[in-house]
Amino acid sequence: MRKKQLALFWVAAVFLVPLITQADLSIDQLVRQAGISEGDVAIRDVPDWRGAHKILIWDIGMDLDGIIEESADVEIIAVETMAEALQYVRDVDAIVGFCDDELFAVAERLVWVQIYWAGAERCLSVADVANGDVMMTNMQKMSSPVIAEHAIAMMLSLARNLPQFVHAMESRVWADREAATEGMTAIAGKKLLVVGLGGIGTEVARLGAALGMRVSATRNSSRNGPDFIEYVGLSHELHELAADSDVVVNALPLTDATNGLFGGKFFAAVKPGAIFINVGRGKTVITADLIAALESGQISGAGLDVTEPEPLPVDSPLWSKENVIITPHVAGTGAERDRHRILLIENLRRYIAGDRLLNVVDPEKGY
Repeated sequence: MRKKQLALFWVAAVFLVPLITQADLSIDQLVRQAGISEGDVAIRDVPDWRGAHKILIWDIGMDLDGIIEESADVEIIAVETMAEALQYVRDVDAIVGFCDDELFAVAERLVWVQIYWAGAERCLSVADVANGDVMMTNMQKMSSPVIAEHAIAMMLSLARNLPQFVHAMESRVWADREAATEGMTAIAGKKLLVVGLGGIGTEVARLGAALGMRVSATRNSSRNGPDFIEYVGLSHELHELAADSDVVVNALPLTDATNGLFGGKFFAAVKPGAIFINVGRGKTVITADLIAALESGQISGAGLDVTEPEPLPVDSPLWSKENVIITPHVAGTGAERDRHRILLIENLRRYIAGDRLLNVVDPEKGY
């Protein structure tokens, strides 16, 4: 699709051009690698579905040129703004990219929405999605590898006191060796707790194990996990596992159950001197309690890609702490978007064919 131009494509009811990526990654390979699952219900069995006729796509620059075959069965409209979307949304049966009350109020035939991101909480605030009238699919697990790398980079930086050395460089000071290396530690052999063993959490655990860490995790659904994780606990075991962990990585989605989960009780339970990393959601952490834990030394360092509130206010004490790394919600940035593109096209193909979609969000669970 070309930017700055409204694109109209006609697609066949069953076939889309085969996917070719730089890595030659197929949808079957992606499903296996990421652990993607199908929804329980085929879109053809959704009561309001009357076949695929018109799909509205938010054009964010994802390369879709040459993917969609010319035919006369399904109209796909690509727009760049909400204003454009409002012009065409009334009779669409599917929306890709947008999830907004204003659009949904106008759409009269909508049965499916695909969002470009993983976090479902914003879309679940839309009534038609929350009550299940509109099926939602997301990009869960598509950015897991790069977000996991970001978490590990933060962990290693804090373990090796790199923020202090960066500050010394800014002042052109050869840091005092004894003072600058206080608390510096190795990662190999340390215990890593991954909270939330979804796509991101599993990748964090895999990388941690590859570094020689002993890995445990929690998940809400079961005790099942890959072989590189020594122990998978349920959510109620969080404090017990945190008490024996040198590094805790939060990879949880935001739900009613996880909102404010990392507060005073958690930080009191965690092993003294542990490192805390958050690549999940800002609202899962009570910021004041995190600051108190840092100031008391209960937490030796924190790596935060997400905060509450976001953006972090300029007067937040977190900005001035040498043992804190803050990045502005960018952990998912920097990777090729091939995985997102493959999933999007596969879900378009499945929707047009009336099949089960991938990465269907359960409104009751919130992910």
